[in-house]
Amino acid sequence: MSDDGTWSDESDWEFSDEGFEGEDAESFAPPPVVAIVGRPNVGKSTLVNRILGRREAVVQDLPGVTRDRVSYDASWTGRRFVVQDTGGWEPDAKGLQQLVAEQASVAMQTADAIILVVDATVGATSGDEAAAKILRRSGKPVFLAANKVDNEKGEADAAALWSLGLGEPHAISAIHGRGVADLLDELIAVLPTASEVAPAPGGPRRVALVGKPNVGKSSLLNRLAGAERSVVHDVAGTTVDPVDSLIELGGKTWRFVDTAGLRRRVAQASGHEFYASVRTHSAIDAAEVVVVLIDASEPLTEQDQRVLTMVIEAGRALVLAFNKWDLVDEDRRYLLDKEIDRELAQLQWAPRVNISAKSGRAVQKLVPAMETALASWDARISTGQLNNWIKEIVAATPPPVRGGKQPRILFATQATARPPTFVLFTSGFLEAGYRRFLERRLRETFGFEGSPIRINVRVREKRKLKPR
Repeated sequence: MSDDGTWSDESDWEFSDEGFEGEDAESFAPPPVVAIVGRPNVGKSTLVNRILGRREAVVQDLPGVTRDRVSYDASWTGRRFVVQDTGGWEPDAKGLQQLVAEQASVAMQTADAIILVVDATVGATSGDEAAAKILRRSGKPVFLAANKVDNEKGEADAAALWSLGLGEPHAISAIHGRGVADLLDELIAVLPTASEVAPAPGGPRRVALVGKPNVGKSSLLNRLAGAERSVVHDVAGTTVDPVDSLIELGGKTWRFVDTAGLRRRVAQASGHEFYASVRTHSAIDAAEVVVVLIDASEPLTEQDQRVLTMVIEAGRALVLAFNKWDLVDEDRRYLLDKEIDRELAQLQWAPRVNISAKSGRAVQKLVPAMETALASWDARISTGQLNNWIKEIVAATPPPVRGGKQPRILFATQATARPPTFVLFTSGFLEAGYRRFLERRLRETFGFEGSPIRINVRVREKRKLKPR
């Protein structure tokens, strides 16, 4: 025992796989999902923002602004969960509304609990009744939020919604916060600690094509599909909404999402352009692997960097596709190599394919690149193998001394895949530079080509002796 009353022998902190599973596995389990559903313009996105305590979901006084499912991390009284904002649901919807209805229906199937939002000032419509009928059969906990209740008259309007057969209506005002805390208390009481809704195994892998406007995303999709699936026009920003296409490549079916081009700054975009950039974020989140298209014929831009940052922050598998290669001469190739070395040095792990969507040059090389990136993204390293590797690395290059003490890495485990996420339990803080060093060495040993890697550090406090 040291002078400060702590154990100087740190061996009692070290623990086995079994001990880790019992103590920390739950914190890595996927949090439960809460879907917010309802007709257009009943205040779903406003309620999402109220739950999050910040303005994240797009709110506009027009029906149908939220057109697809968008997920946000949230917490209430210390409990983590995911809020899924959905497009407005309408029975017998046509066109855009049909897509919106499909999104909401999927949310109903993939959520652990559901909040149906109804405009109490309007009362129960045929759309609300149709939604309630589906939800009653879902077998999930369903909460009826009677929104826009700001006074006593509103309370009476809310009470009339008992007719939907979903139990007691929760009178709330999403815009003012009235009644939302009580709703969340009841929601948390029935939510499982971890999501019980696992994504269906198998199925086409999801690919998002992203990049700045007019970089050739629609042309590439059409080239891959062998058909005019997307509107192609040489005016930047023709594609506003994502268009899903099931395409067979390399003997497999892939689900491609052709996304709207990102604007220079979201704040500078207006109207449909603003929503296009929001949808692109959503497409990245919905994808498993993202193909980032870069115009090889022009210098790399800040927009290109922003797109890449978004993909990495979302933790998706990544392939770099340098398009318009037919326009690249020897001089441009030399300059491009310099730009890549200078500006994409942190992305040496991403597979790079030089293509021409217009001529079809090398587009067939995208499939093996995507398969490589996805294999890395799905990869798992056993705890024993990882700890043996860590011991060798630390013996050769120990962590730098901090505050006069050298931190020890006591135990390592891969918490999750998709992307590979590692947790290091240590006796002290590990410098960012050392974490980057570990990432480089992980890649050298285990590959992970095409996938971001996350390394989290948990400092284990020493146990103090109780005074006798």
